[in-house]
Amino acid sequence: MFRIKKLDIFITKQFGLLFVGTFFICQFVLMMQFLWQHIDKLIGKGLSVEILAQFFWYMGLFLVPQALPLAILLSSLITFGNLGESSELTAIKAAGISLMKALRPLMVVSILIACGSFYFQNNIGPKANQHLTQMLMTMKQQSPELEIPEGVFYDGLPNCNLYVQKKDMESGKLYGIMIYRMTSSYEDAAIILADSGMLQSTADKKHLVLNLYSGEWFENMRSQELAGSASVPYRRETFLHKKLVIDFDREFNLADAGTLSNNARGKSIRQIHHAMDSLKNYYDSVGSAFYNDARQLVFTIPNLKKQDSMRIAKMSNEELNIDSIFAKTTNEQKKQAMMSALSRAQQMAGDLEFRSMVTADGDKIIRQHRIEEWNKFTLSLSCIIFFFIGAPLGAIIRKGGLGIPIIISVLVFIIYYILDNTGYRMARGGMWTIWFGKGIATAVLAPLAVFFTIKANNDSAVFNIDAYKNIMMRMLGLRIKRPNYGKEVVINDPDYEKDMAIMTQMNRDISTYSAQNRLTTPPNVMKTFFYYQPDNEIEHISNRLEDVIEDLSNSKDKIIVTTLSTYPIVAAKAHTRPFERRWMNIAAAVVVPVGLFLYVRMWRFRLRLYKDLKNISAANDTIIKEIKDKYVHCDDGNEQNSISI
Repeated sequence: MFRIKKLDIFITKQFGLLFVGTFFICQFVLMMQFLWQHIDKLIGKGLSVEILAQFFWYMGLFLVPQALPLAILLSSLITFGNLGESSELTAIKAAGISLMKALRPLMVVSILIACGSFYFQNNIGPKANQHLTQMLMTMKQQSPELEIPEGVFYDGLPNCNLYVQKKDMESGKLYGIMIYRMTSSYEDAAIILADSGMLQSTADKKHLVLNLYSGEWFENMRSQELAGSASVPYRRETFLHKKLVIDFDREFNLADAGTLSNNARGKSIRQIHHAMDSLKNYYDSVGSAFYNDARQLVFTIPNLKKQDSMRIAKMSNEELNIDSIFAKTTNEQKKQAMMSALSRAQQMAGDLEFRSMVTADGDKIIRQHRIEEWNKFTLSLSCIIFFFIGAPLGAIIRKGGLGIPIIISVLVFIIYYILDNTGYRMARGGMWTIWFGKGIATAVLAPLAVFFTIKANNDSAVFNIDAYKNIMMRMLGLRIKRPNYGKEVVINDPDYEKDMAIMTQMNRDISTYSAQNRLTTPPNVMKTFFYYQPDNEIEHISNRLEDVIEDLSNSKDKIIVTTLSTYPIVAAKAHTRPFERRWMNIAAAVVVPVGLFLYVRMWRFRLRLYKDLKNISAANDTIIKEIKDKYVHCDDGNEQNSISI
C-alpha cells in the first residue's frame, strides 16, 4: 500500500516552493521574448491600459504550457542539487533509500503537472490564443501610418492599395507614392501618383489625412448614362498639393473571428478533428472537380464538328493514328495545329499551376492542424522528460542555487528548442512527416533522461573531469610525467645487488626485443587488425621496471633518485593492437577512417616505445654504474653493461 512518508512531504515541499518561483521566472522570460517579437504592434498605437492588460493576460495564458517544462527542469535540478550539496542526499542513501524511491513523490507531481498541461492546452490555451490573435490583428491595423512597408502594396487602408518606394522613419514622410483607389466597380477606379506625401490621423481618430505633393490623378468617368458606350472618358489632373480624407475608425474593435477559422492553435483536439474532416472533404471535392475539368480539357478536340469529335473519341488507339492524320494536312493546317496545341498546353500549364496553389494551401492548413494535435501531446510529455533530466543531473552535480543549474537548464532547453523548432518547420513545409518532425525532440531527450537516471541511481561519475581527461589523453597518446622521487624518512634500504641484476637482464631483454620486432618500421596491417599474436614482453619489462623503481626510491643517493625521475611511463599494449577483443579490431578495420586513425596512432606508439626503450637502457646504465661504484664491489669492473638497441 502506498503511504505518504515524511521524506516524501519534505522533498515535495522543497520542490513545490522552487517550482512556483521558477515558473514565474520562466513565464516572465517567455513573455518578454514574445513581447519583443510584437513590440512594433504596441508602440505608438494609443492603446488604453485596459487593452494592454487584456493583451498581457491572454499572452500569459498562451505561454503557460511552454513555461511548465522549463520550470520543472530548473526546479528539479535545483532541488536535488541542494540536497546533494548539503549532504542530505547522502544521508538519504545511507538510510537505505534509493534515488528512485526519493524521486517517487516528484514523479507523481510531474505526471499531474503534465496532465494539467494537456488539459490547459486543450481547453484554456486555444481560447487564449484566439483572443490574442484577434488582438494582434486589430493592433496591426490600429495605426496604418506606422505599418506601411517599403516596396510592396499595402492594403490596410479602406478602399485603397498604397505603394511607397521609400519611407523616412524619423519624419514619417513617404516618397514615391502610388495609390489605387477602389470602389464597388473597377471601371471607375482612380490611380494617383505623387512624388512625396504624409499620412496622419485626425484629432477625433475617425479619419486619416493623406497630404500628397507634386503628382497626377487619373480617374475613369464612367457613369450610368455612359453604361452602354464602348469608349470610357477619364479625368487627368496634375497637382502640386492634394489632400485626401479617408474614413478610418481608430477605436479598438476586435477583428472578425471568422477570419481565424484556419488558426489551428485556437482549437481543441475535438475541434481539430472536426476541422480536419471538413477540410479533407472540401479539398477532396475541389481536387475531384479539378481532375474532371482537366480530363474534359484534355479530351476536348477544338475546330471539329460534334459528330466528328464523337467518332474520333470512340476510335481505339490502333484505329486512331495521329501522325498519319497530321501528315495528310497542308502546311498551313500543320502550322495552325501546332500553334493551337502550344497555346492549349500553355493555358493548361497555367491553369494547373494556379490550381496547385489552391491545393497546396489546403495541404498546408491540414498539416498545421495535425502539427498542433501532436504538439499538445509532446509538450505535455516534455514535462515528464525534463523532470527525469533535471532531478538526476542535480543528484550527480550536487550543486544548488541559481548558478550551474541555470546554465545546464538553458543548455538543455536550447537543444530541445532547436530540435522542436526544426522539426516543426520541416513538418510544416512537408519535408518531414508530422510524427517525425514533432517527435524528434522527444526521441532525442528521452534516452538522455533514461541515461542520467540510471547513472544517478548507480552513483556513476558522469561529470568526472579527470576520467574524461584520461580518456582523451589515451586516445591522443599523451602521458603524464613520472614524479620526482625522494623520501625524507627511509625505513628499508634498497637491495642494490638484486636491482642491478634485474636492470642488467632488462637491458638484454630490451636489446633482444628491439632486434626482433623492428619498432621503427610500420606495423603489419593484417597482424594488427585480423591475425593478432600475443605480445606481453613489454608488459613484463614494465612491471619489473616499476618494481625496481619502487625499491630504489628508498635510496638516499641523489644521482639514483634523480635518474629515477627520467624513466618514461611505458604504454605496455598500445603498440600491439587497438583493442583487446578481436571483433572490435576487425570492425575498426572495416570502418576506414577509424581504422586509419588507429593504425597511425599505433605506429606512433611503436616509435615512442623505441625511444622509451633507449631511455630506459641509458638510465639503467647510469644507475648500474652508480651502484657498482658505491654499493657493490665487482672484480670485473671493466664489464660493459650498456646494450645497443
